[in-house]
Amino acid sequence: MLVLLPPSEGKANPGEGAPLRLESLSLPGLTAAREAVLGELVELCSGDEEKAREVLRLSEGLRGEVGKNAGLRTAGARPAGEVYTGVLYDALGLATLDTAARRRAAESLLVFSGLWGAVRVTDPIPSYRCSMGVKLPGLGALAGHWRAPMAEVVPEAAADGLVLDLRSSAYAAAWRPKGEVAGRTATVRVLHAPTRKVVSHFNKATKGRIVRSLLTAGTAPKDPAELVGVLRELGYVVEAEAPGRAGKAWTLDVLVDEIH
Repeated sequence: MLVLLPPSEGKANPGEGAPLRLESLSLPGLTAAREAVLGELVELCSGDEEKAREVLRLSEGLRGEVGKNAGLRTAGARPAGEVYTGVLYDALGLATLDTAARRRAAESLLVFSGLWGAVRVTDPIPSYRCSMGVKLPGLGALAGHWRAPMAEVVPEAAADGLVLDLRSSAYAAAWRPKGEVAGRTATVRVLHAPTRKVVSHFNKATKGRIVRSLLTAGTAPKDPAELVGVLRELGYVVEAEAPGRAGKAWTLDVLVDEIH
């Protein structure tokens, strides 16, 4: 099973540590595309601060993120699972998983990123600020930049297993399942049951809990239909919609009564 996650805007500062080594990251097929984004981002943030803020869509309160990006090549790096914070990652609680569940997390979780394309939670990265919605002056829209290399590496990473897609729409734009892979991909929405609406906070928290439940249970559903059964056994209320035609992903709605 391959689980696709969004990153978090908030990130922990790794502090001291060995600097980034692009060649050490998982999915080596993304190395050239990573170098292109990293190079332009560092150059942008080493120049006109106001221009960098405008391109990265940073508020006055996030001005310090420009300097952080300028120093990415020498900044300390830590496993991505420690760098990404926020509601989803708090609910997932990687640090509190048992040994077997942490091993499964290392094997199955893939975090999408505007800067790195996608990384495993064990990949050492520095803290940065660069969302998938950014348009860099040279490379243009990052989702478009990543589309071609992702089309090669994500199906390879998925092999012949289930793909559980928990990404937000901005990150989904960088890779969309096609063909045979789409038929074994399940895209999950979390809805407030009484209103049938998505509410950001509990959407993220519930997705984190879903991933934690699957990792802790040690289950390995082979396809979306089997995933529906596993989630229901784990106590989730799930409505599933099989694709109407080949080449489309399944849609799973997880219904939640309480907002927390």
